[in-house]
Order: sequence, then structure tokens, then C-alpha cells
Amino acid sequence: MNYVQHNKELDGTLYKPETPVVFTKADSALLKDSKPFFVPDFMGRIDYETELVVRISRLGKCISQRFAHRYYDAVTVGIDFTARDLQRKLRAEGLPWELCKGFDGSAALGKWLPIERFRSVDALHFHLDQNGKTVQEGCTSDLLFKVDELVAYISRFFTLKTGDLIYTGTPVGVGPVAIGDLLEGYLEDQKVLDVRCK
Repeated sequence: MNYVQHNKELDGTLYKPETPVVFTKADSALLKDSKPFFVPDFMGRIDYETELVVRISRLGKCISQRFAHRYYDAVTVGIDFTARDLQRKLRAEGLPWELCKGFDGSAALGKWLPIERFRSVDALHFHLDQNGKTVQEGCTSDLLFKVDELVAYISRFFTLKTGDLIYTGTPVGVGPVAIGDLLEGYLEDQKVLDVRCK
């Protein structure tokens, strides 16, 4: 819920949550090294949600926002696969999202690029191609809660550890995946993510 146009896409209205919307994924959700995503057909519609991902590089708790940039060292593009039908049901009943967001393989992860390669983490462009066609584009300048705000906020509740990953939210343009799809993620103009759906 960190891009206003995506919030309209989901809920039919433009809004900014009072605080970041946070959920966790189990380590079994991680999908890396271009391994295929096996579409769980028993869960209904599965959507891609393309996101900038930040890698935590040191231990931190209650991190001040002005020092948050010292706690991550690399970025990439990831996909937060979401069981959309199940999410709507869980949201309507006020239940947690782990079943629709944290299932096995639901956190695709691209190749890491060091943060020093970029002028600012707050002005990174990324996009997703589905079968060769661009279906989703975003820029971190449009984040409602910037990367450093997210790091500071999350660290109030969870001790951040080296290797932890923060998916920063998806822009407008989410859509369904199907068996046989090829999903390719780009950070600026560099391809960093390659996932085949099976």
C-alpha cells in the first residue's frame, strides 16, 4: 500500500495509509537464482507485484531515519506474488495476510546491485516485462513512505538483521500470471530478475 495509484487500483480510491502496511514472509517464500515459480493452482488468481527490494547489511533496532541509509547496502527488483482472491477474502474478514502473501516461492528476488551505483535510492526506476511486454513501471520517488522511513519504522517493531530484505511496495499495474509466463524485472535499464512460471 505504498503507491497511491496502486491503492486506487485495489480499493477504488486514492489514499495514503497513516503508517506503512507491513507483513512478513517465511524464508520458504524466497525464490532466487532464476528458479521457476510454480503457480499454486489451488489458490485461485495469483498476481505479480513488482517492487524495489532493499538488503539490510547490519544489525539495527529503533534506527533513526537520518541514519537509516547506513543499514542497507544493495537493491534489486523482486516480485511479491499475491493470491488475490484469497487476499480479498482475508481483508474482508480482517484476518492476517500470511496465507495470501507468504506461501512457498512467493518472494521472487533478482540480482543484487550495490547501492553506490546509484545517485539516490529515492529516484530509482524499475519495471516488469511479462512475455516481452512491459506491464508494470515504478519509481521510488513516488513511494508514499521512502526507503529510509520504512527502515526506521520497521526497526521499531523488529530487530533488523544482516540479510533481512524489505520489499518496498508495488506501483499500479499488478496483474495475473499463468503457467508458461516469463517475468523479467529491470532496475533502471539493467535486467536483474528472470522468472519462468510453471
